[in-house]
Amino acid sequence: MAEKEATRVAYGRKLTELGEKYDFYVLDADLSGSTQTAVFAKKYPERFFNCGIAEGNMISVAAGIAATGIPAFASSFAMFACGRAFEQIRNSVAYPQLPVKICASHAGVTVGEDGATHQFCEDMAIMRALPNMTVVCPADSASTEALLEEIVKFDGPVYMRLGRYAVPQFYTKGEQEFKLGKGIVLADGKDVTIVATGIMVAAAMEARAILAEEGIDAAVIDIHTVKPLDVELITEYAEKTGNVVTSEEHSVIGGLGDAVISALSESACAKVVKHGIEDVFGTSAPAGVLLEHYGLNANGIVEKVRKLLKK
Repeated sequence: MAEKEATRVAYGRKLTELGEKYDFYVLDADLSGSTQTAVFAKKYPERFFNCGIAEGNMISVAAGIAATGIPAFASSFAMFACGRAFEQIRNSVAYPQLPVKICASHAGVTVGEDGATHQFCEDMAIMRALPNMTVVCPADSASTEALLEEIVKFDGPVYMRLGRYAVPQFYTKGEQEFKLGKGIVLADGKDVTIVATGIMVAAAMEARAILAEEGIDAAVIDIHTVKPLDVELITEYAEKTGNVVTSEEHSVIGGLGDAVISALSESACAKVVKHGIEDVFGTSAPAGVLLEHYGLNANGIVEKVRKLLKK
């Protein structure tokens, strides 16, 4: 059985490691224990700022640092980092294209018992809509660490989506190359393509195994960068299989699914079905219970594939 770790834990660990190699600052909004930036703060106190419960101010301070040419990482819960501070992100970060890296933890329904007010399932939709913003959603710890180094080197604003929930370690550290904007083909197939992001990547591979027992050959693609989207790769597999199912721990409105549909709309080369959280708010329950409740698992993906292939 695969080991499990939350992507926020990998973030804190790798950020601290990268601090030895790169020059950057880290900011938090009084949640450094939860976001794991406290690990960085302990080793590099002179490069860490706790901005208090004032997320808009945190983003503004990060923008000021980034305006000098030094990257700044700003972290809080996703609900606060990009929900409460949207105006500052839009006008002070995205518009001037500053190297502020918004690494937001506790995204999606896997926040669990914190309930609907903290389960932010609209963040990728909001960040995708901003010009100049790169949107990243890693699948596990190894991909988080690899993508984090790419983000440090990238000259521009980035939104990275991290989770509270411990998820299966899907990749082996150092074995897979990750590049911003380039998807990864995890499995080839001829009947349907499952395009997944974040924690749904592991579920997609589980779904592939179930479908194989039914004689359905599914390709699986990890889209860790939701914007810019790897349109070329997705189009190639959409044309190859003629059927696409997208999967995300995010609202079906404005996230990966809509990005894929938009990309394929002109070619009309495939039927596309979105798998994610329907147009509803979350509810308070343990993360595992919520994933089951919303069908955010292998069985949920399998059902989408079955219905698509019956059409």
